[in-house]
Amino acid sequence: MLITVKLRNLRIPPRKTRLVADLLRNKPVKEAQAILKFTVKKATQPMLKLLNSAVANAKNNFQLDSANLYISKIIVDEGTKLKRWMPRARGQASEIQKKTSHITLVLSERKK
Repeated sequence: MLITVKLRNLRIPPRKTRLVADLLRNKPVKEAQAILKFTVKKATQPMLKLLNSAVANAKNNFQLDSANLYISKIIVDEGTKLKRWMPRARGQASEIQKKTSHITLVLSERKK
């Protein structure tokens, strides 16, 4: 049984979000939650919230035990860019791109 949850348009660049996602890949849920609680990165709070949501979905909708769940896949894709302009010297302007991330998290159940 695969449980898929998505977080879209997170206002953190994907390059920084992937640093946290790489720590969680193929980890059991309890270990992943502990890693997220003690990692000092901006992306850890939204990822912890997403992981807790996935575990709650697995328990309530599919009656799965959270002790058997692990993160089988976690993907961080680039979302839309907010384009802003910064005034520069001699009447010019340069573009600033504020990047967003799309996170897809898939939980699977370990077979005994």
